[in-house]
Amino acid sequence: MTSDADSGPPSGNGFVGVSGPTRSLWLRLLGISSSVAGAALVLTGVVSLIFNGWAGLLSSTFGGLLVMAFFAISLLIGHFGGKNNPSGAIGLFVATYFVKVVGFAVVLFAIGAPEWLSGRWFLIGAVVAVVTWQAAEIYGFSKARLQIYNDPHSEGTTDV
Repeated sequence: MTSDADSGPPSGNGFVGVSGPTRSLWLRLLGISSSVAGAALVLTGVVSLIFNGWAGLLSSTFGGLLVMAFFAISLLIGHFGGKNNPSGAIGLFVATYFVKVVGFAVVLFAIGAPEWLSGRWFLIGAVVAVVTWQAAEIYGFSKARLQIYNDPHSEGTTDV
């Protein structure tokens, strides 16, 4: 049997290395998620500026940035806490989540709503940030290379 397909470039006999786990998973997720959510907020800001002027722009930006700060704190806790205590990272997430919810609620109730704040655009900015941030995080997690098994020992070593 013959084929007209091109065989492609000849294969080399160079070393093919193994790829290890993703370095700094949490910071990588923070970069991906914040850039995607930030870009979505810029687009939301342009739309809100057209429909509601500067108040809409400031409101949507404030709502989105508040959500981004909320999520960024978790990823930073995961980065710093997970590095020192990987098994305790989930506990840190839960404790941090509780502190963030209570803390942000206290701050928002203490400050109150400024006169310029448009509730509709604040909510739209927050929802856009949540949806895009979560989508980017899911994408980032799907591309992460997590090491499941220990590296094999080289010959001559023994397990203890």
